[in-house]
Amino acid sequence: MAKKKSQSYKEAYEELQKISVQLESGEADIDELATLVNRAKELVKYCQDKLRMTEESLKEEKEQ
Repeated sequence: MAKKKSQSYKEAYEELQKISVQLESGEADIDELATLVNRAKELVKYCQDKLRMTEESLKEEKEQ
């Protein structure tokens, strides 16, 4: 089994934008909708965590 490449913030953000377009277009069927919403939640959490960690690193660097 191949090791999954970790996702960058940029990749996560771009995927989130694509999902947003799909949801706003109204073209997603009801079965696909739940999957898209759950994936969007995962991506939002990932991006928030990444931003939080970056902010904390910057604060620590500034304090030194």
